[in-house]
Amino acid sequence: MLKAIILIGGPQKGTRFRPLSLDIPKPLFPVAGLPLIQHHIEACVSIEELKEILLVGFYPAAQIQQFVNDLQHQYNVTIKYLQEFTALGTAGGLYHFRDQIRYGNPDAFFVMNGDVCADFPLDELYKFHKSLNNPLVTIMGTEATKPQSLHYGCMVTNKTTHEVTHYVEKPSSYVSTLINCGIYVFSLDIFHTIGDVFNAKQQDCYRNGNSSREAGYIQLEQEILAPLAGTGKLFALQVTKWWSQLKTAGSAIYANRHYLELYRTKHPERLRQPNSAGDSCTIYPDVHIDPTTVIHNSAVLGPNVSIGSGVVVGPGVRIRESIILSDAVINDHSLILHSIVGRNSRIGTWARVEGTPSDPDPNKAFAKMENPPLFNNDGRLNPSITILGSFISEFLSCGCAVSVPAETILLNSIVLPNKELSRSIKNEIIL
Repeated sequence: MLKAIILIGGPQKGTRFRPLSLDIPKPLFPVAGLPLIQHHIEACVSIEELKEILLVGFYPAAQIQQFVNDLQHQYNVTIKYLQEFTALGTAGGLYHFRDQIRYGNPDAFFVMNGDVCADFPLDELYKFHKSLNNPLVTIMGTEATKPQSLHYGCMVTNKTTHEVTHYVEKPSSYVSTLINCGIYVFSLDIFHTIGDVFNAKQQDCYRNGNSSREAGYIQLEQEILAPLAGTGKLFALQVTKWWSQLKTAGSAIYANRHYLELYRTKHPERLRQPNSAGDSCTIYPDVHIDPTTVIHNSAVLGPNVSIGSGVVVGPGVRIRESIILSDAVINDHSLILHSIVGRNSRIGTWARVEGTPSDPDPNKAFAKMENPPLFNNDGRLNPSITILGSFISEFLSCGCAVSVPAETILLNSIVLPNKELSRSIKNEIIL
């Protein structure tokens, strides 16, 4: 029997993802038509031996529980949300809920960071873990460019045994281009290692008169993985399948494109096929459209577009490389490129909403998504996708999250919720 733990963090984390996370927890933001961590869950349920999935984080239970209940009915696997009393770090949460994880004596358990997107090779990772001689942790690794590797956990491995001989989290100088993907297989004995760190920190807190809560905050990468390197207990499997982090709103467009591509072979029923029966609008693959969406037959959609429930798309509309969230209205002849349109937003006739993609450099092998800060050194907004924020309906005062008037242009801008624009905007944040 196997289990999986998905670390989803809490509302104080993921600030770079705002304003998309203002009305919904970041792990539930829809990418390719599904909440982000539902892609993790689907990868888990494809493994026959996996019987339980535990979500660990410190979001209020009311924000997560309905999602958990819905997926309980959808998949034949036990799913539970374990709420931390405070932020405990990537290893602290595992140790705090160690009894629930160990219950039933699983052979091993997966740990997955909730903010990564991938073609998850969990079966391959587990088989590799089983083939090793008494491992504690097996890490899924991938290759990055030398400059980008400094932003990740870097590993040096023995090419023959795959043992991790050196591990540094976000090093200040180059260590290795093999990086940690935030996806692991753990043996149950890992709790002895985490327990030793917890006890040492607790004793230190008592000696220094600090809060005992500080003893519970344990970082997996720095306090567990780094000391395990070179002990013969830490291993890494390098994979070549697609993987990316979801740190910024721009990375959601990139992840949307790749998940749509994966649907071709894994879930073709989720894609709207060009010239399908009863479909008169023009489709350039890959496109996901919720069945409740109303689309005029002269609209042109794709490639790489996801449209949520209750959306209305008017005549002559053109949408590509974008995510349209539920209940938005896209009026006649408007154009949407490299953008995310929030819930309940209204786009006027002949309006243009356009952003700048922040995709990995296609000319550099192994390049990953760049996650630049919001502002550059000159204090100007870095070019990125255009975002129209959204609030859930009970918070709205004007009837829509963002209203874009007819014949206006939004370029490389971020508009916070509940705004009715009156002019064209370029490279601005509208608060």
